[in-house]
Formats: sequence, structure tokens, C-alpha cells
Amino acid sequence: MATLLHIDASLFPGGASASRAVTSTFADAWRAAHPEGTVIHRDLAADPLPHLDALTVSASYAAPEDHSPEQAAVHAARLALVEEAENADAILIGAPMYNFGLASSLKAWIDHIILAGRTLGEGTQSLAGKPMVIVASRGGSYEPGTPREGMEFVKNYLGAVFSAHLGVTPEFITIELTLADTVPAMAELKPLAAASRAAALADAEAKATELAERLSGDPVSV
Repeated sequence: MATLLHIDASLFPGGASASRAVTSTFADAWRAAHPEGTVIHRDLAADPLPHLDALTVSASYAAPEDHSPEQAAVHAARLALVEEAENADAILIGAPMYNFGLASSLKAWIDHIILAGRTLGEGTQSLAGKPMVIVASRGGSYEPGTPREGMEFVKNYLGAVFSAHLGVTPEFITIELTLADTVPAMAELKPLAAASRAAALADAEAKATELAERLSGDPVSV
């Protein structure tokens, strides 16, 4: 049975979030195609992780037998996050753009799972080759050829970090212009926003079905 680790970082619940709508569609399609599989949902907005601090970092560079009780506790919590990612057969991440960058809650999760000698480092990339799908949502458009192309710090950052340092090559599903329905100046972009949403939802369903089939080894009909 394959396990999907589903991570959401949007501040907004349910249908109020564009990224959650797409990750939910992906997870539902995964369950439908692979009913004997498992989905583990980690909601970083509802249950935020602590950001890295000196204690957590110092624990990662000290031998376990030399840990103070406080170091032992924070390091165990960090290892639990790493092991959760390692034990998953695939990882799904909802990555909304806030103020031109990642949600801080998602950055905290990434900081915890980047662990030298375990997930990071030559010969020790324990997540290498793991399938990953990232849903990148944004209020405007930052794709190549657009005026804000140079301010795309979500897909570019995540692609570089995961592929260059952790040995994971993520696939992206992009949903854009999510503010078109609420920002009057973007009203003329509503049709493009609707098309982007429809394409993202269809892409999520297709990718989930294909991935579930590949990991289960069984043909999937939908």
C-alpha cells in the first residue's frame, strides 16, 4: 500500500483557498484510484511547526549521547518530520505565494526536513527520487514572459532546493490570477483565472491517478 504525504500551507480553509482546492482534488483522486493506500494530511496553518532556533540547530550537530534533555526533545520532533517524509511514497505540497514568497509555515517544514547527513549531503539524500507534486497558487501571474516573471520566488526556490540539494525533482501544478474575483482592477482577467483554475484541477486529477497507478503497479480506470 502506497502512502501519500499531503501538506497544506494556505492560511485559508477549504474552498476559500485556491491551493487547498487543488490539493484536495489531487488527494481525492489518489484515494479513488488507490483505495487501499494511505493519505497523511499535515495542515501547517492549523498545526504550525516551530521555526528553527539555536537549540534545534545545535542538536543536529551534536552526538545524540551528548544531547541535553531539551536538545533531545527538539531533535526527536525534527526526526519525526524527516521520517514522515521518508516513509511516504509520494509527497503533495500546497504552496501559496504570500508577499512574493513562500508561506512561512512551509519554509519551517522545509527547514526541519533539510538535515545534513540524512536528507542533505552526498550519499545521504534519503528523499532522493521520491515523487513530489507541488501546487503553486498565486494572486497574479509570474510565469515566463509576464511582467512579474523576475519576482517568481516560489516555484524557482522550491525547484532549486528540492532538486539540487535533496535529490527530488518536483512536478508543478500552477493556479494563477486567484485574486481576479476580488480585486476590481483584475476584473477583465476573470476568464483567464477561471481557465487557470479548471486546468489546475484537471491536472491534479490526472497526475494523482497516474501516480497512484505507477506506485500501486495496477492499471487504474477512471
